[in-house]
Amino acid sequence: MTTEDKATEHKATLSFSDGTPSVDFPMMKGTVGPDVIDIRKLYGATGKFTYDTGFLSTASCNSTVTYIDGDAGKLLYRGYPIEQLATHCDFLEVCYLLYYGELPNAPALEEFKDLVMHHTMVHEQMQFAIRGFRRDSHPMAILTGLVGGMAAFYPDSLDINSPEQQDISFVRLVAKMPTMVAMAYKYSIGQPYIYPVNRLGYASNFMHMMFATPCEDYEPNPVLVRAMDRIFTLHADHEQNASTSTVRLCGSSGTSPFSAIAAGVACLWGPAHGGANQACLEMLEQIQADGGMAKVGEFMEKVKDKHSASRLMGFGHRVYKNFDPRAKLMQETCKEVLAALGLENDPIFKLAMALEKIALEDPYFVERKLYPNVDFYSGIVQRALGIPTSMFTCIFALARTIGWVAQWKEMITDSEYRIGRPRQLYTGSVERDVPPRRGRS
Repeated sequence: MTTEDKATEHKATLSFSDGTPSVDFPMMKGTVGPDVIDIRKLYGATGKFTYDTGFLSTASCNSTVTYIDGDAGKLLYRGYPIEQLATHCDFLEVCYLLYYGELPNAPALEEFKDLVMHHTMVHEQMQFAIRGFRRDSHPMAILTGLVGGMAAFYPDSLDINSPEQQDISFVRLVAKMPTMVAMAYKYSIGQPYIYPVNRLGYASNFMHMMFATPCEDYEPNPVLVRAMDRIFTLHADHEQNASTSTVRLCGSSGTSPFSAIAAGVACLWGPAHGGANQACLEMLEQIQADGGMAKVGEFMEKVKDKHSASRLMGFGHRVYKNFDPRAKLMQETCKEVLAALGLENDPIFKLAMALEKIALEDPYFVERKLYPNVDFYSGIVQRALGIPTSMFTCIFALARTIGWVAQWKEMITDSEYRIGRPRQLYTGSVERDVPPRRGRS
């Protein structure tokens, strides 16, 4: 369906005070969410652009993948609420849904799982490529290089116009990302790589590659495996966020899917995006180091002081103005993991509960709708699973790969897609002549 098919009978009229004639623009309606004003012909009709830094009020595409209702606290993958998917489906089921558009029946799911688990090995040469990085390189730097390097190791699936090659690139990315994340981790701590085991499930195989060694096997705890699988599901896609928009913009040039996803990984590395759960855990650890529970109230008062440098991490969201639905699910998982490991009295978790209680009762935080988000609990869960903070964003990238691939596939198969080319408001010098070198001040 084209955007013209989505046009309503309503129009938006833009009037000017500088004598420019008024212009009408079509209104478009999605299946849910606010109406959109189609301004694609604005420049041609008026010679003017719109100005929207951060794209706060701009729809860059039309999409059928994910929908967020920030006011109601809803997140839908292909129309299915995240609460139902996280409860009744495993991650590979969600991957199938996001890429193909519908949930698989039992035979299709088993066939898909078998396909993915038999593509988990990476090209053996990638082991030698990774050795070019310094041992103290951040795992995200290594992962960015490995994902981008897939275009060199798998040149047989670079034709973005081939549906078959699109699909094999999708399978390769989803299947091999856990292996590459585990490789980056093992390299950073000086341990040998662990090959994937196809008989294991997706999450348990990843945990095996992370924590097993040649001299000691790793038997994943089912509770911990479910927790990891849920982390993957909750982070699988999140509409047109910074990294997803980066994947779409990079992919719009016609580059390989591996290059586009590598761009998404690099964008996710930013502390304002994928590093939020790490920042949240570091905040909790700092409070604990400063005095623990006795200092919670004092810390929250500092947060309210605009002259203080203290920041409350893991609360509030740019989109959600209600409870982040993923946070409730992550809180449940957090309790299950801590109970399974005998860590119910974990001081960091107790601090988190104390912070949450204050934020939900104090008028300052209630009025500003600073509810806990998914990052508030996911860092605690990963810490309990034995994952170091340096790997948190890699786990995020692993989970978000399916969302990036689904969004990339949607874009390149859209009849209206073209290379992205944002415009600007230029505020530099007007045209001027180059002065002689001796005459320059």
